[in-house]
Amino acid sequence: MDTGNTHQEAPLDPAIVEAMGISPAALEEVEGIVGRMPTVEELSTLLAMWESNGRQQGLLGWLRGQHHTVERNEYLYTDTDTTHKDIREPRVKDCIPLAHEVMAGLSLPPLPPRQRLARKRLLYMAGNVATGFLDSEYARRCLHLVADPVHHESEDDEMAYLHMILTSLHAAKVISTFCPVGKGGLFATLARGCTRTAGFDILTCREVRLDAFLFGEEGGRYLVSLPEEQDDFFLLKMDEARVNCCFLGRTTTGRAVVDDMDYGPAAGYLEVEN
Repeated sequence: MDTGNTHQEAPLDPAIVEAMGISPAALEEVEGIVGRMPTVEELSTLLAMWESNGRQQGLLGWLRGQHHTVERNEYLYTDTDTTHKDIREPRVKDCIPLAHEVMAGLSLPPLPPRQRLARKRLLYMAGNVATGFLDSEYARRCLHLVADPVHHESEDDEMAYLHMILTSLHAAKVISTFCPVGKGGLFATLARGCTRTAGFDILTCREVRLDAFLFGEEGGRYLVSLPEEQDDFFLLKMDEARVNCCFLGRTTTGRAVVDDMDYGPAAGYLEVEN
């Protein structure tokens, strides 16, 4: 958003921001949209847009659905096509139909009972956060891109090591479930683990593209659930094992929620017909 205002030299007065009803988290989101610290005029413009939208959702959730001016990896290449493709990062709400389309193309069955998610569990992703999505069902079905599969032998070693660590923690009842992030990416793995009564509420990693985080199929990652009382011990063991892990959120009652936006019944994503 460019309103023609020059970059303000003085810091934005916190009292003014608070008086406008904008939380620190919402202000941080506005910075991502504007690409810098916003002016009072820009904040007022965004608030007016939100109000004209009928305030159908909270301000922070609405802001997270807006396009950001600073987008990473906007121009992408495939291994077989050196012509760049202008692929804008989707907004949070744009990913709702994308998630349905990806799941419809996979027709995956639910995960086995021992890997199903129970309510009132913390959710983590163990392993490196996905940053690519060219070799994925999302790229093929939604973007009509075809890329040669990229496989690194190191991924096999990483998966074997992760599996060993998580198997040990599961046997000790530190974690409740764990399963590899597979076809359809993180979103599909979460949906497959849900039941009629268990859903999920997650926050995405803002350092990578939203579609890569949700639908990327890079190997070497596991979805992990655990009781809240085991959180500190689990993180300690991950640190001792030198394993990366990313906090996602929690299991909830039946709904799929991403960045405060309701995606509908979580179990419903396994009932989409081709």
